[in-house]
Amino acid sequence: MSQQRALPQSKETFLQSYNKRLKDDIKSVMENFREIIKTAKIEEGTQVSRTTQGQQDNYEMHVRAANIVRAGESLMKLVSDLKQFLILNDFPSINEAINQRNQQLRSLQEECDKKLIALRDEISIDLYVLEEEYYSSGYSLCDTNNLLLCEAYWRPEPTTSSPEGLAMPLVAAMHGADLMEEA
Repeated sequence: MSQQRALPQSKETFLQSYNKRLKDDIKSVMENFREIIKTAKIEEGTQVSRTTQGQQDNYEMHVRAANIVRAGESLMKLVSDLKQFLILNDFPSINEAINQRNQQLRSLQEECDKKLIALRDEISIDLYVLEEEYYSSGYSLCDTNNLLLCEAYWRPEPTTSSPEGLAMPLVAAMHGADLMEEA
């Protein structure tokens, strides 16, 4: 992002107007502050009475303080405008942020998929061990020469990992094969 990109004329005009507003507001703050400091000094030899001069200085300080506040508010509005300009017109960074978020979500998806596959494999192994224990025990209602439930129910899994390539029950596959033979 360190390289300078050529901005369209409208964006360049906006930036120039923002720069001019910034300089004008800072100049206004500085001038009014200087004048307040000058007004705070007491002059010895004046033609007006001290009370009148005090009232005039007080009024001038209030006006200049109001000018400083107005310039400060204008600067705050300028900052808000600059933020809005940046948010609305900085498409490369918006696209980069979207791409980074997509990469994060894809890596999270891959990590979740790997964990799910590992969990499926662990459960399959545990189920195999449990079925083997069940069929070899005295509680089994089946003949021990029969296939284990997991071997009889699930056919071997294909090498693809797409959702369409997931293993389907052998019973359903056998039922489909029976229907094919009858036809």
